[in-house]
Amino acid sequence: MPDDFSMGKDSKRGRALKVLVTGTAGFIGYHLAKKLLERGDEVVGLDNINDYYDVNLKYGRLKELGVKKENVSSNAFTISTVYPKHKFIKLDIADREGIEKLFKEEKFDAVMHLAAQAGVRYSLENPHAYIESNMLGFLNILEGCRHNGVKNLAYASSSSIYGLNRSQPFKTSDTTDHPVSLYAATKKSNEMMAHSYSHLYDISTTGLRFFTVYGPWGRPDMAPMLFTNAILNDKPIKVFNNGKMSRDFTYIDDIVDGIIKVIDHPAKPNPKWDAKNPKTDSSSAPYRLYNIGNSKHLPLMEFIETIEKALGKVAKKEMLPMQDGDVLSTHANISGLMEDYGYKPDTALADGISEFVKWYREFYAKVL
Repeated sequence: MPDDFSMGKDSKRGRALKVLVTGTAGFIGYHLAKKLLERGDEVVGLDNINDYYDVNLKYGRLKELGVKKENVSSNAFTISTVYPKHKFIKLDIADREGIEKLFKEEKFDAVMHLAAQAGVRYSLENPHAYIESNMLGFLNILEGCRHNGVKNLAYASSSSIYGLNRSQPFKTSDTTDHPVSLYAATKKSNEMMAHSYSHLYDISTTGLRFFTVYGPWGRPDMAPMLFTNAILNDKPIKVFNNGKMSRDFTYIDDIVDGIIKVIDHPAKPNPKWDAKNPKTDSSSAPYRLYNIGNSKHLPLMEFIETIEKALGKVAKKEMLPMQDGDVLSTHANISGLMEDYGYKPDTALADGISEFVKWYREFYAKVL
């Protein structure tokens, strides 16, 4: 059973919630928005639709939500043609005035903040983008909650924050003081910023440290898309550290299930929190941190083999050294989510990859 400090009373599930989902043109944001809408919640979607990767994929996701590209314009709402309770706004979270206006006018019950500048390696090339989006943008979201009575905020952190830590599986009680990329450093900073707002303004904040997520509509800069595209086009895939890496691969449906559990049950103060022996993943404030993953770390080569089987084609492999900013292994201890929310990811890798490949063939019109 969940303990009292982690899960708020489910007082609003008797009615639909009005939820701001930032990053709805993104991979996780799209799937989350769709699930919330299907269960009857009202969703305001937000994204700046930047060109970090193919905007056609982003608009493809929005189209599934009933938001047509030709109807989208900056700083204006687009009403969904599929879901009556959905509208979308193209807006940058770094736009302070725009975010202030949105919060003031819409009066949200909850916020799931997923919008961010993603990518570990890209943070080596364009660090300023990470400060503007992940730091300034997150501050604007916190301020929006503070000044408009939003007491339920969940947000995306990352497994990348574990950095140089080699203790596996990663636990939320582990130290995260040694990030190896600016991206990871911004996510660590988000957790600290959230705690200060929980403490000062009694805002329930829950940070979710995402591990490697895959599935239909995934990002093209992530391994499943990169590998599948290369294999189908007879190009070599880049295998870093000569394949001697592992990741906690988690299917998108399992991730969305965990996020919704958190949205429905905001964090509460931990009555057992000890200021003389402070735990880092809870507080005397309404603040919590969770790993959200599959709790199994899979060798990279096994992941590649699963994709090869689904495609019916063997990959050409270019074995390369370790990349700056990467970590050897990610393995999530998800006991917190399991104990507090009954979270249980159960999608087998072969099944998840099969669904991903099916979508990929349809979306990109590939014929094996």
